[in-house]
Amino acid sequence: MTDSLFILFVLCLNVVVCEWLCQRRFFRHLGTALLVIVLTAIEANLRLIPTTETPVYDGIFSYVAPFALFLLLLSVNLKDLRQAGLPMLTMYLIGSAGVVIGVFTSVWVFAAPQTVGELHYALAGMFTGTYIGGSINFHALALHYNVSKAGNLFIAATAADNILTTLWMMATLALPRLLQRRFPRQLPSSVVNPAPLATPASGLKDGSAPQPLFSDAETIRPTDLALLLALGFAAIFLAKQIAAWFPTLPFVLVLTTIALILAQFRVVNNLSGSKLLGLFGIYVFLAVIGAYCDVAALLRDGELALVLFGMILLLVLIHAVLLFGLGALFRQDWDVLGIASQANIGGATSALALARSLNRADLQLPAVLVGTLGNAIGTYLGILVAEMLR
Repeated sequence: MTDSLFILFVLCLNVVVCEWLCQRRFFRHLGTALLVIVLTAIEANLRLIPTTETPVYDGIFSYVAPFALFLLLLSVNLKDLRQAGLPMLTMYLIGSAGVVIGVFTSVWVFAAPQTVGELHYALAGMFTGTYIGGSINFHALALHYNVSKAGNLFIAATAADNILTTLWMMATLALPRLLQRRFPRQLPSSVVNPAPLATPASGLKDGSAPQPLFSDAETIRPTDLALLLALGFAAIFLAKQIAAWFPTLPFVLVLTTIALILAQFRVVNNLSGSKLLGLFGIYVFLAVIGAYCDVAALLRDGELALVLFGMILLLVLIHAVLLFGLGALFRQDWDVLGIASQANIGGATSALALARSLNRADLQLPAVLVGTLGNAIGTYLGILVAEMLR
């Protein structure tokens, strides 16, 4: 079935099905992103939808994915970083340096040019971006280096990343408690059970209550929707023009910069619907990734997934040794170290979840803010690392 409308119907329906599955106990921890890749891959390999390029897939790569990345970056207001506190910010930056060192080390130890192939530098950039800033950067770099069209490689990388991220959440839940028991640090007297956290510095519109951070449910007005669409279309057009005038500037970096500049204005930063539309765009983009996956070839390339998992395991261990080692040397709060590490490896959402699990209400906002910093810098550092290895 190659009709464009039918393909769009299937892709959108897959998002609905995967969101529904994620409400079930068995699938809850897999997440919509991974499920939508797997479901679409199955459909494509059953020949329900095309496994090769179509006008729909090209349009999603060219417009929907950049638009979604732009919208998700509109939540990154760097002024809020002042509320993160120097210890959390310092430890997060040390952890980011550990990620970069770990990426270069893992590429060398696993002989990535031979074991991964010609796109090894792009994978290194993607791992740098995602373990400094989260999945926004992972997808931005995959889009820039066309890894997203190398279906099997992208899915192997995604699978390895998902497994490691889950394991590291378990590690950062256990490590602060074990280290606190063995090497006690004085905890603030204000440590209490966390209350729901509102979006930092968000204005209340129409007298409504502030929305919780990272809730997928948003109330969006026609004015906000129209403004988001106008800003997105204009930003993509401008980024393409600038990238054409200055060919050495990657389009994704130009678009990221425009989004970050706009996000510093509260009137843009507080627009309702940016996360909702951005997430939907990313899910549709990931569905197309699944369509490019040849399941039989992926099973034959099982060794590739093991190599990629080994690479990211080594880089995360190097990150952890540097972060927790220097943190211990400077006698930092173990919870701060665990949350800063989770902000690197898992992103802002995971760092917030960890702060809540550790009963550190005082660290919830700092966790989100340093994760937000990662969204801002991850793509830049990822491209820098990729180009150094190219």
